[in-house]
Amino acid sequence: MNETSPAPAASAPAPRKTPAASGATTPAPGAGSPRTTGGRIAELLQRQGVLVVLLTVVIVASCIYPSTFSTLDNARGVTVQASFLAVVALGMTMVIITGGIDLSVGSVFALGGVLAAWASQWGILPALLVPLVVCGAIGLLNGFLVARAGMAPFIVTLATLLGARGLLLAITDEGATTYLVSKDSAFAELGQGAIWGFGYPIFIALALFGLGGLLLQRTSFGQSIFAVGGSSDAATLMGLPVARTKMLVYTLSGLLAGLAGALNAARLSSGVTIIGVGMELDAISAVVIGGTLLIGGAGSISGTLWGVLLLQVIQNLINQIGSLNSSYQSVVSGGFLIVVVVAQRYLARSRRTT
Repeated sequence: MNETSPAPAASAPAPRKTPAASGATTPAPGAGSPRTTGGRIAELLQRQGVLVVLLTVVIVASCIYPSTFSTLDNARGVTVQASFLAVVALGMTMVIITGGIDLSVGSVFALGGVLAAWASQWGILPALLVPLVVCGAIGLLNGFLVARAGMAPFIVTLATLLGARGLLLAITDEGATTYLVSKDSAFAELGQGAIWGFGYPIFIALALFGLGGLLLQRTSFGQSIFAVGGSSDAATLMGLPVARTKMLVYTLSGLLAGLAGALNAARLSSGVTIIGVGMELDAISAVVIGGTLLIGGAGSISGTLWGVLLLQVIQNLINQIGSLNSSYQSVVSGGFLIVVVVAQRYLARSRRTT
C-alpha cells in the first residue's frame, strides 16, 4: 500500500526520466549523483564489461594460436574488417539509445556500395556524395515516419530494408551488372591505402567514433538523445525537440551505413550486390553486447566499438580453428547476446537497489 498510495512515491521516479538521469549514463552528468559503490560497479560493468571479455578472448587466443592469431598482419586484417561494421553500428547506437531500431542498415550499406562504385567513374567526390545523399534520404524517411507519423520503427525500417534492396537490384539489373572501381583512382586509394600497414577505413572509423563520443557526451543534442530514450513524454514536457532528435538519429544512421558501403566498395574495387544481408543483426548485436540498452536511455560509443571488435575476433578465432565453419560465429554471437541481455537486466536491478 505504501508503494502506490502516497504522493512522494508517485513523484520519486520522475527525476530518473529527466535528461539528468539519462545523462547519468555518461561520465559528466552522472558524476554528481549520489551512488553507492555497488551501483557504480554495476554501471561500470554494464558499460565496459565487454572490454574485459574482449581482452580475455584475445589473451587466450594469443596463447593458443601464437603464430597465427597474435600477429600484426592478423590484427590488421581483423581491424579493417571490423571498421565497416563499426561505422554502421555507430549510427545504430544512437538510434537504439533513443529507444528505436533500424533494420534497414544492411540493405542501405549494400546500396551505398553500388552507388559509390557507379559514381566513381566521375571521381572521388561523386563516389562519396551520391551514396551519402541517397542513403541519408532513406534515413530521413525512416525518421520522418517514426517521429512525425508515429509509426513503429520495426515496421518502418523493415519496409525501407526491402525498398533499399529493391532499388539496388533495379540499378544493377537484378544483380547482373557489377560496377567496378578503377584501381588507380583516388577513391580506390581511400579504401585500399594504409598507414603503418593499417588501412584508411580503420582511421576513418576511429575518427567517426571520436566525433560520436563528443556528440553524445558534450552536446545538448547528445543529452537530448539520452533524454528521449529515457522517457519521450518527459522529454516533451521539458520542451526538448523529440521529433527532430529522432529524425536526426535515423538520418545519421542512414548516412553512416551509406558511408560504410562506399568505403567497402573502394576496398573491394566494386559494388558487390550480395553483401549486407544480415548486417543489421550484427550491428544490433554489437551495440547490445557493448552495453547499450534495447529499451533506450543508456549506452556508450566505446562499448559499441568493443562489441564490434569482439564479434570480429570471434569470427577470426573460428577461422583459426579451421575445423569449424563461419556459421558457428552466429551461434557464438547469439550466445553472447543472450548472456549480455540477462546480465544487463541483473545490473539494472543492482543499480536501482544500491
